[in-house]
Amino acid sequence: MSQPTGAAGSEVFDPAALAHKRTRNLAEHVIGLLLFLCAAASTLITVGIVLVLLRETISFFSSVSLIDFLTDPQWTPLFQEKHFGILPLAAGSFMVAAGAAVVAVPTGLLTALFLSEYASERLRAFLKPTLEILAGIPTVVYGYFALTFVTPVLRALFPSTEVYNAAAASIVVGIMIIPTISSLSEDALRAVPSSLREGAYGLGATKLEVSTRVVLPAALSGVIAAFILGISRAIGETMAVTIAAGQMPNLTLNPLESIETMTAYIVQASLGDTPHGSIGYQTLFAVGMTLFLITLAMNIVSQLILSRFREAYQ
Repeated sequence: MSQPTGAAGSEVFDPAALAHKRTRNLAEHVIGLLLFLCAAASTLITVGIVLVLLRETISFFSSVSLIDFLTDPQWTPLFQEKHFGILPLAAGSFMVAAGAAVVAVPTGLLTALFLSEYASERLRAFLKPTLEILAGIPTVVYGYFALTFVTPVLRALFPSTEVYNAAAASIVVGIMIIPTISSLSEDALRAVPSSLREGAYGLGATKLEVSTRVVLPAALSGVIAAFILGISRAIGETMAVTIAAGQMPNLTLNPLESIETMTAYIVQASLGDTPHGSIGYQTLFAVGMTLFLITLAMNIVSQLILSRFREAYQ
């Protein structure tokens, strides 16, 4: 016997189905609320960090001239004769980042090209996880590797090399960011449609020509993003450069000399000997704000580059 219906052609009222639908809608709303709270928490944490940096930085610049901060070639905020020029720290950070880029960018890009275009699936499945193990090694280990292995090699080649030097720090930081650059670049290269490769092969191009003249230009936006991300990490690296490069704020272009980066100074001044609220304590936040602004500027540049070179495939 058929079930009664309220009107001709209407479906049978099912309380269980209606309850299930309400429960599913409630679960969807709860999940959406949780996701919103996570996004809001991330935003609030970022805003809180910026406000803390900004408050102490304003207090610092109420005592120190911004012109002196940007132009003074000496940085001795913890000495009796105080100088607050950020140039030695900024130059040290950029020297290490530039040296790391010289090591990591060509190595990472060539590794990505090999994994994407030349390696078999079995070889790629072995090499890529092995390469990414480098990203899991603690940075302190890299620092002592630079101090006990890289620096002696450099001193054997260049006797004028100091025990703590920028070259050793640049080399180990470059090794550190190779997995970042190679992995992200390889993902960008593999995302290029196979139709582009097949079309190039159909025109008689060799594998090298396809890799360098078709695939690489097509994935340029992702590759550049990988470069910028790796260099950003190099600028923000702390323990490896603190151990390898030393803690001497020296304004120099000689990579064989000891230097100090912005992150290394933050480590030095955070050891507990700096009185809370003093001008030396406030330099921590001024340097941190400078590092934050540099990283922000790099992110903005990366977005501009991505928007300029982004390719859309249908």
